[in-house]
Amino acid sequence: MPELMTVEELGQYLRFTKKTVYKLLKQGSIPAVKIGNKWRFDKVAIDSWLRHNMEGARARVLVVDDDELIRSLFKETLEEQGHKVVVANNSTQGIEYVKQWDFDLVFLDLKLPDMDGAELLEQLRSIKPKLPVTIITGYPGSEMMERAFKQGPFGVMDKPFDAADIITAVENFLYATQFKKRV
Repeated sequence: MPELMTVEELGQYLRFTKKTVYKLLKQGSIPAVKIGNKWRFDKVAIDSWLRHNMEGARARVLVVDDDELIRSLFKETLEEQGHKVVVANNSTQGIEYVKQWDFDLVFLDLKLPDMDGAELLEQLRSIKPKLPVTIITGYPGSEMMERAFKQGPFGVMDKPFDAADIITAVENFLYATQFKKRV
């Protein structure tokens, strides 16, 4: 039996607002079924739809994390998908990379040894204000996270996560940016 999601669940899964989901429904561009008067989305069909819409779309991704295993997981997972991945093991290195290159997306750890993620986010936003950032954290309710929220919108990826979560986060980002260009 297929795993069906509600509009709210799909929004959480894709990291879209309900308004964006309804725009996609209105355009007829997202696979959905109507049961009674409620929209439902088959997870397998949504994953297939994402893959189809992302063909050829590749991202340049920076990962800033002091954990070698996490850096390796991101690098191996995303490079297998055809993305270009640069890793930094501390905030200083991450800042230098952002100054030198253009990235489509940055994943940064909230807890870093040389500068916390909230402070790093502030510095990255001062260099490139529109740079999309996703914070990786095992401390979603922390004071650091509250300070980060003051820097404006960003994505959040809670630990623990796996390769499938990484792929979904990047595919959702790529789809959202392509969707914004078309609307």
